[in-house]
Amino acid sequence: MDPSKIREKIVRFRILVVGRANAGKTTILQRVCNTRDDPEIHDSAGKKIELAVIEASRERGLHDIENEMVFRSNPGFVFHDSRGFEAGGKDEFEKVKVFITGRSKERKITNRLHAIWYCIPMDEAHRSFTAAERRFFSECDTGTIPVIVVFTKFDALYDVAYSQLRKEGKSLKDARELAPKRAEETFPDGPQLKFLKGVKWPPKGHVCLPNMNEDNADCGALIESTAGTLNDEMLEQLFVSTQQTSLEICMRYAIER
Repeated sequence: MDPSKIREKIVRFRILVVGRANAGKTTILQRVCNTRDDPEIHDSAGKKIELAVIEASRERGLHDIENEMVFRSNPGFVFHDSRGFEAGGKDEFEKVKVFITGRSKERKITNRLHAIWYCIPMDEAHRSFTAAERRFFSECDTGTIPVIVVFTKFDALYDVAYSQLRKEGKSLKDARELAPKRAEETFPDGPQLKFLKGVKWPPKGHVCLPNMNEDNADCGALIESTAGTLNDEMLEQLFVSTQQTSLEICMRYAIER
């Protein structure tokens, strides 16, 4: 089906973003939507919610997962945030489960949830899995909705790799140059992926995203991984045509079709 016809049928690609506070979630969404602007927040009826109202609700510990985040630069994506879930409370976890289950049963495909991005930061203070993360992958069956684990702030592991290389006798210059490659090579044998391989509901894929705060940040790996997990050809075409970070991916999928 032609992408424009698919867009008429499905309208928007819907993603639930899960993760701790300060995991760099908003920065990644900005990269995906090719903008530096903050998103607009709409309630489930489509009415815009003013930022002051959102901030006041956050201060009171209130958050509605049904609220939609949309960036003006790319309204083809709609994001939901599981804010508060990282606290690990049973109520927050149940709200996320109910949301996923409810959205998976929506009659209209445009209202369904199409993918989940679970963000886990790799900076030193947050490197191990939290109780909320362990519970999600052990108890939350997302059905046909693919989960992609996004290891954010991956450049924090460059410092670890740098220290290892220095201990091995590498010069300052060589250690700096080799650190990113060493971090990428050793990560598959680390505790994070070992944990995910042993859970009841493992993710469909994972990506490592470093330096997302830089102007030339590349989130192509996230786009590739998400597209590769979609088992519906129409959703795959919608996602690829909606993303604005990689013309190469659009061209390759067009050629394959």
